[in-house]
Amino acid sequence: MSTKAKGRTATSPVVITANRLIDGQVVWLGTGNAWMESLLQARVVAGDAAAEALAAGQAAERAQQVVGVYAADVALTPQGVRALSQKERIRAGGPSTVTPLAQAA
Repeated sequence: MSTKAKGRTATSPVVITANRLIDGQVVWLGTGNAWMESLLQARVVAGDAAAEALAAGQAAERAQQVVGVYAADVALTPQGVRALSQKERIRAGGPSTVTPLAQAA
């Protein structure tokens, strides 16, 4: 069984990403199905493992831990995991604006 990430079969490396429901922080599924705040800590999967990781992310969404779970294409580089799309590189880089909620923290 394979999963689809935005219409593509996940045979190439992907990470599972979402937003943490409590604060909106971008997170990535890591080992042990823990949600990590850094793309570099994400568990990179492909094929059947991608389908299983996506299912784990969707279970976390049903448990109201995260929202907007999906698979994002990545490449493995000597520096670590690198998002392939511009959108995912922006998300991995952190907030592009400072909100009043973030300023209060």
